[in-house]
Amino acid sequence: MPPPLDPQDLYAADRPGQLADAVRGFPARVYVPNTESDTVSVIDPATYQVVDTLHVGRQPQHVVPSWDLRTLWVNNDLGNSLTPIDPATGTAGDPVDVHDPYNLYFTPDGRYAVVMASADHQLVFRDAHTMAVVKTVPTDCAGVNHADFSPDGRYFIVSCEFSGELLKVDTAAMTVLAKQRIPLDGSMPQDVKISPDGRTWYVADMKADGVWVLNGDTFAPPTLLPTGRGAHGLYVSRDSKSLYVSNRGEGSISVLDFATGTLTAKWQLPGGGSPDMGGVSADGSVLWLSGRYNAEVYAISTADGHLLARIKVGSGPHGLCVYPQPGRYSLGHTGVLR
Repeated sequence: MPPPLDPQDLYAADRPGQLADAVRGFPARVYVPNTESDTVSVIDPATYQVVDTLHVGRQPQHVVPSWDLRTLWVNNDLGNSLTPIDPATGTAGDPVDVHDPYNLYFTPDGRYAVVMASADHQLVFRDAHTMAVVKTVPTDCAGVNHADFSPDGRYFIVSCEFSGELLKVDTAAMTVLAKQRIPLDGSMPQDVKISPDGRTWYVADMKADGVWVLNGDTFAPPTLLPTGRGAHGLYVSRDSKSLYVSNRGEGSISVLDFATGTLTAKWQLPGGGSPDMGGVSADGSVLWLSGRYNAEVYAISTADGHLLARIKVGSGPHGLCVYPQPGRYSLGHTGVLR
């Protein structure tokens, strides 16, 4: 695994303008998978206009940068396939057969893709380039969906949406080390993010209406930090100081200060909305989020939280990807770069 540029900041490689050589020259675009339209809307962030619509497989859930940053993979969950997009040209290639690819991650050494096979209750380790199956790991939990990796890459933590559980997985051994149930009846954990210093994990929970705070090393029971109704997505600011939390159920975004572990702001979308998944612009000035139940995308200023644009897209927009982004390699999801 490439070591962190700064041992005290896992996101030190994600500063504005720090684009890897592999992505220099790629046009800036926002790729939006529309789960109910079976399409990907392509937005030009400079004009806030949809400039292309790509037809992909059935129920695309997330658009995921490959570990080497050269390919975007569209996760066609019910289509049982991954559609590659060339970010240099914006064109879609032939789909690759992959069963139940709800979400997709990559091991920090770049060797393996990890498919979050939600309906199959499995983590499927595959060759990162050919997508051939290497090992299938039963999870014994329902709805595996999001994850993040420890600073040294030795383990990762996975949320299980439909059984309210968390898994701790040994990356090299490809085995589940531990499992715990979140201490709230009806819990539905979603996105997972580790703090810049690597000591604290955050897990959004849309039924707990907040973020669970966890020590990944000890894997002790987490504590809840309330943020807003339907807490869902987690995104790190380009200066590594803040965590943006999308509260899908109330149309707001909470801002958490990593240094203090406290909330410093809440941004309400004017007229409401359903902010879901997305990412931060390459220069750090805009937070892009899909409006899951409103067939729209939100561009939000990270300076003060005001809405810059509301863009109509297909039906059921979900895990949108802002691309290119700063960073040396991708751990997957909608752009977890380090």
